[in-house]
Amino acid sequence: MRIWICAALFLTSVAATNAQTPYSGMQTRPIKALSEQQVADLGAGRGMGLALAAELNGYPGPSHVLELADKLSLSTDQRASVQRLFDSMKAEAVPLGFKLIEQEADLDNQFAGHTVTPDSLKASTAAAAATHQKPLVPLKIETVRSAASPCA
Repeated sequence: MRIWICAALFLTSVAATNAQTPYSGMQTRPIKALSEQQVADLGAGRGMGLALAAELNGYPGPSHVLELADKLSLSTDQRASVQRLFDSMKAEAVPLGFKLIEQEADLDNQFAGHTVTPDSLKASTAAAAATHQKPLVPLKIETVRSAASPCA
């Protein structure tokens, strides 16, 4: 009986060890906190997902307004206005995206290299948070207003 209990405990521990965790696979990422898709999106200026509340409540970003230009019956002037907003937002978003990628890589390297200290952790997370706090939502709101306005 004792052998069966030991065998059952052993098999249970092996199964638990091999079970999927919420972070399974993330430990092999070049930057642990960012997926390949997030790195690609940030580098291309596609954003950090900070405008999701705006998008889901009727404030689409300029790229979505441009995609729907025909359905929205945008005039040539409105399309040009939205395109300018898109270009402006992208010009801001790309450098911010690369900056965030760099900051996340730095933080990851500190942990991986076991060089992280309370002070470096505080500084690195504050820097990444500051980058995150530069959302482009005001441009999205302006996009909707411009697209909706016949005078745009």
